[in-house]
Amino acid sequence: MTSDHPSLLTTPEGYGDWLAALKSRIHAARQRAALAANRELVSLYWEIGRDILERQARLGWGAKIIERLAHDLRTAFPEMKGFSRSNLLYMRAFAEAWPDETIVQQLVGLLPWGHNLFLLSKLKGPDRRLRYARRALEQGWSRNTLGIHIETRLLEREGQAITNFALQLPAPQSDLARNLLKDPYIFDFLDIGQEANERAIETAMVEHITRFLLELGAGFAYVGRQVPLEVGGEDFVLDLLFYHLKLHCYLVVELKAGAFKPEYAGKLGFYLSAVDAQIATNQDGPTIGLLLCKTRNRLVAEYALRDINKPMGVAEYQLTAALPDELQSSLPTIEQIERELGGEEQE
Repeated sequence: MTSDHPSLLTTPEGYGDWLAALKSRIHAARQRAALAANRELVSLYWEIGRDILERQARLGWGAKIIERLAHDLRTAFPEMKGFSRSNLLYMRAFAEAWPDETIVQQLVGLLPWGHNLFLLSKLKGPDRRLRYARRALEQGWSRNTLGIHIETRLLEREGQAITNFALQLPAPQSDLARNLLKDPYIFDFLDIGQEANERAIETAMVEHITRFLLELGAGFAYVGRQVPLEVGGEDFVLDLLFYHLKLHCYLVVELKAGAFKPEYAGKLGFYLSAVDAQIATNQDGPTIGLLLCKTRNRLVAEYALRDINKPMGVAEYQLTAALPDELQSSLPTIEQIERELGGEEQE
């Protein structure tokens, strides 16, 4: 019995490497094609939105023209999704938000349409939208990740922790480290009571380590909890230990279920010295410390860190998102758009 398929029993020399290279090239080509298709789609949406704005302003066309246009476009292109009245309203809002086509071509147009829906409906003003758009591109945020960061006001909280980095770390490392720390940290995903103690919070963080790392920020890797240290025959434990891949240093996180006290900084400095001596290598930068407290007096924290010779920061944490409500958009809901588009353009 013969077969039309090539024999798989013998593999020519070099075939495996060639096949791997081909797979890589095909994957890259598919990614480029997807990105190009996305740019074309978002550019088309912007152009449609711009045309609607221009005709409404110049010719006095009313709001009902959008409903008429939605009907006519869906009739002309029944195989295409995205021409609903709701999505056309977003196209109009998109063009109104970004009148400069250069920004569309070089920034927001590189994001999927679903990301732009979040930027339009959840954020007010071009400056905040641009900041979140740039970060989403830089760090490859998914739509859901972008939504979480907008809801918790990530970029507004970055760099707000009290630190002594300017004195204890060289530039530009000090600036990078300062921008990594937030205040407050939002732990509403832990689903624990306001009176939870340090161990309960720590346990919940580890159980939700993916969300905790998302809240910490890009570049952090989880090392362990209750990490043991032995110094001079005495045993000590670190609450949580992380490593930052860009700073090339360890981060020790100590949790306090009450208010910040100056003596906490001294104890954390001792832990940082122990990690530098026992865990870090010559290739690692100075270990950084973060004291997470339920409350902190800013002036007390600044005084406490002033004469500490180890780099550390102090920040509050919140177990519920006690942040102001986001912009209540007059646009259709994201859920409505998702149903209309079937999720195909949202990822």
